[in-house]
Amino acid sequence: MFQRLPEAAAGATVAFTLDGQPVTARAGDTVAAAVFALGRDACRQTAVTGAERGPYCMMGVCFDCLMTIDGIGNRQACLVRIAPGMAVETQHGKRVVGQ
Repeated sequence: MFQRLPEAAAGATVAFTLDGQPVTARAGDTVAAAVFALGRDACRQTAVTGAERGPYCMMGVCFDCLMTIDGIGNRQACLVRIAPGMAVETQHGKRVVGQ
């Protein structure tokens, strides 16, 4: 589904965690692109049915890429650039109030 262009395949990497597991992404990637590149297609589960949702529009319109990033829920993963040491988590249901 998601595949890097050959000219974008090389470059500097950034270490971060995804659901507590250490992984890497390309410098300059958004969180959504990094998650896609790792072979994941879901970023969250809906609050009502628990259905998995993943990045769709990749430009901040659809809100299907909501994730918990550095402890803050409901972040649009397609609009946040990956940063070294970032903690990214699959969002399960609605975010907890106060986060």
